[in-house]
Amino acid sequence: MANAANLPPDVRMMNATALAIVVLAGGVLLAAGAAWIARQPMFAFRSIRLEGEVTRNSVATLRANATPRLAGNFFTLDLASARRAFESVPWVRHVVVQRVWPNKLVIRMEEHHPVAVWKGDEGNDRLVNSFGEVFEANLGDVDEDNLPEFAGGDAAAPALLAMYRRLLPVLKPLDAAPARLELSDRGSWQLELDTGAVVEMGRGSEDEVLARTARFVRTVTQVAARQRRGWDHADLRHADGYALRFKGSAATAAASEPNL
Repeated sequence: MANAANLPPDVRMMNATALAIVVLAGGVLLAAGAAWIARQPMFAFRSIRLEGEVTRNSVATLRANATPRLAGNFFTLDLASARRAFESVPWVRHVVVQRVWPNKLVIRMEEHHPVAVWKGDEGNDRLVNSFGEVFEANLGDVDEDNLPEFAGGDAAAPALLAMYRRLLPVLKPLDAAPARLELSDRGSWQLELDTGAVVEMGRGSEDEVLARTARFVRTVTQVAARQRRGWDHADLRHADGYALRFKGSAATAAASEPNL
């Protein structure tokens, strides 16, 4: 048998061309076969199972809102598009989509857990979840009572949630809880208690603001007791203490922390 290297160039070229045609034809046949298999009805999704949290939406609601946007079968479904379809449903935070051979789809869901009301402009209120993310939902669907209000730029939501959580134990001696927490564009913190009193906490790092607030909480009860009346406004933006306004009075009293 003649060595291929010893064949004339035109014969070698013809052999190579024939081999390429055979390989190409084989690839086309395989692709056509795969496409034919993928179109078979047995691979169309026959069941969609929802797992995880389904408390804010009913299964029927989720199916009605998301499944019409699913296109394809076991082989052709775009998982990223399917995930976005379910995550577009109100109260759904995150979804993992998994195909199960040969015609099942499993959707694992995580819902938003509201921890605060996000006060927007012109009454465009939204919600903040336990991850500090602002999300859209019908506030009438919220079961939790007395959610605090947060206000600030959307990017400040995680900082507001972190500050709120750290304030809860600090304010315990006052027997009060944050009703509203605001972070201004200039980085100044304002707190409104569920008693109606307002505390100007000022600017600084989270630790600095909390330390200033903790010192205030330790001493304000003594200061108010001396006046024999409650207070409704405190300004902690002073180097050596804070200013306190008592109920029924337009005047403020300065309290020097070192002397308390």
